[in-house]
Amino acid sequence: MKLLADVTPLRNRHYRRLWTSNVVTVVGSQLTIVAVPQQIYEITRSSGFVGLAGLFGVVPLIVFGLWGGALADVMDRRKLLLLTGSGLGITSVLFWVQAAAGMRDVWLVLCLFAIQQACFAMNAPTRSAILPRLLPEEQLPAANALNMTLQSFGAVVGPVLAGALIPVLGLPTLYLIDAIALTVTVAAVWTLPPLPATASGGTAGLRSVLQGFAYLATQPILLASFVVDIVAMVCGLPRALFPEMAHTTFGDPAGGGVALGLLFAGIAAGSVVGGVWSGWLTHVRRQGATVLICIALWGLAMVGFGVAVGFTGHGLDRTTGLAIAVACLMFGGAADMFSASLRSTMLQTVSTDELRGRLQGVFLVVVAGGPRVGDVAHGFAAAGLGTAVAASGGGILVIAGIALSVVIFPAFARYRAGKSAGEVAIR
Repeated sequence: MKLLADVTPLRNRHYRRLWTSNVVTVVGSQLTIVAVPQQIYEITRSSGFVGLAGLFGVVPLIVFGLWGGALADVMDRRKLLLLTGSGLGITSVLFWVQAAAGMRDVWLVLCLFAIQQACFAMNAPTRSAILPRLLPEEQLPAANALNMTLQSFGAVVGPVLAGALIPVLGLPTLYLIDAIALTVTVAAVWTLPPLPATASGGTAGLRSVLQGFAYLATQPILLASFVVDIVAMVCGLPRALFPEMAHTTFGDPAGGGVALGLLFAGIAAGSVVGGVWSGWLTHVRRQGATVLICIALWGLAMVGFGVAVGFTGHGLDRTTGLAIAVACLMFGGAADMFSASLRSTMLQTVSTDELRGRLQGVFLVVVAGGPRVGDVAHGFAAAGLGTAVAASGGGILVIAGIALSVVIFPAFARYRAGKSAGEVAIR
């Protein structure tokens, strides 16, 4: 079995242009991902407000993710990518303007964040939906793994750079870098051929969205894949706690520092390592069982992370505690990368092209909206129970949720690559 990453999809020139352009863009976007919660924490000194950003993000993700997926099924996907990519760039410019002007209005930051997430919610389903139009089916697991690896690379480099650059350049410059980086991806999308809708006469209204849900209801494997990811992200992603942990547990200054960057980079660093050794994903047949095992390992990693935070200052010095905490995040990141690659492949191979955009919209609501609901839950849990208990308790809930999912969705655990969801359900 080949263990190193399969780079065959990069032989396709269209996929290669998109992938290479994202090398720059993902780093810039991660600077903003760190800058937004850090700016909110600087203004309010409250993890509750940082968690509230999750609510401001999840509502537009749900609304515009579903609508954007419907749009991707009825209009040229290249044009939609150009429009939404430009919207992301304009929002980053507005973030830069408010920060450079010295505004300290947390509600303005939250509203800009909501607008940015609306643009992202329409862009992301379209990017995923075009892959089966560019690549043959057998290359999709490798392509999804390459995409995850690249996103994770940016999520490693971006937070580390953010932690180092915030004290030197300040938050406004990070927003500006993101805006400039987005132009690279927009330029790559411009070179794509037209990608018109394969179905004619459709509209992107409520009826179209409901048709996607009706189709999803007939696919128990896809439905189960969404449920287990919700369990993992809502219960087990403690990123809203990172600014407070970095400051109060690991000794960062209130304005951010190295510990903040390492915490935000930990999960992504593990995903990069997992991506390097992702060649085995192409050969996995029991994809459902593998996803369940990976998510359970994610939960175990978050338990270890919370324990490391809890013992820092109570038996562990800050340096050792931070090292163990980051190691747990890395382990969880590798497990999550394997799970996400396989779940994306299931969605792309089971769904038809006429419905792929809408299902990708639902997928976005789950994979991007779930963490934002988790931000809210972790933020308020930490306010009442403390950051360590909130993080480790969430990991325990993930493990319990996966055990319950095996009982509720036995067909998912039996799912094998190459079989439709209907075939497994009949069995």
